[in-house]
Amino acid sequence: MAAKIDTIIFDLGGVLVDWKPEYLYRKVFNGNEQKVQWFLNTICTPEWNAQQDAGRTIAEANALKIEEFPEYEKEIIQFYERWEEMFSGPILQNMEFFKELKASKKYKIYALTNWSAEKWDKALELFPFFKDFDGVVVSGQEKMRKPFPEIYKLILNRYNITPEKAIFIDDNEENVMAANELKINGINYKNNLNLKNALNIF
Repeated sequence: MAAKIDTIIFDLGGVLVDWKPEYLYRKVFNGNEQKVQWFLNTICTPEWNAQQDAGRTIAEANALKIEEFPEYEKEIIQFYERWEEMFSGPILQNMEFFKELKASKKYKIYALTNWSAEKWDKALELFPFFKDFDGVVVSGQEKMRKPFPEIYKLILNRYNITPEKAIFIDDNEENVMAANELKINGINYKNNLNLKNALNIF
């Protein structure tokens, strides 16, 4: 595999930056972990958030949830109002590896991320190195998201990527499997995995 790889595609949240809604809601609920988990599994769920990643507006998302759970209006609104508090910062080892890849000039480096279009400008403020990719596909801007095949086909076509010559790194196994279906090599990133060793391309 090493000889023919010419493209690396990174997921962002969970691979290059540490994002967890729990970081915010532990503050909101004063460290009550049971309440935090209940809220994130019942009200502002991953499925709800995924619809914003797919292009639904934050205003519409908030309105739907507030109608369903009016007693939690304040906490629902805080999901996006205080969204930046869900980040602990870059995952330093992976960010350094990304920079090393860029400096080597041996590979095209792209990002394929599930991200609300309305929060992308803020993401670039928080993490300026996001501007250093050769190209980025943001799900909310495209109104399609991982793990659906259309978004993988979009990045392949837009940047003329040969799937067999690309490696896709994502912390979500379902997203990696979807890439594999299109013949893109995949790495399912888990905590403390050494990406440099896993890719074995230096």
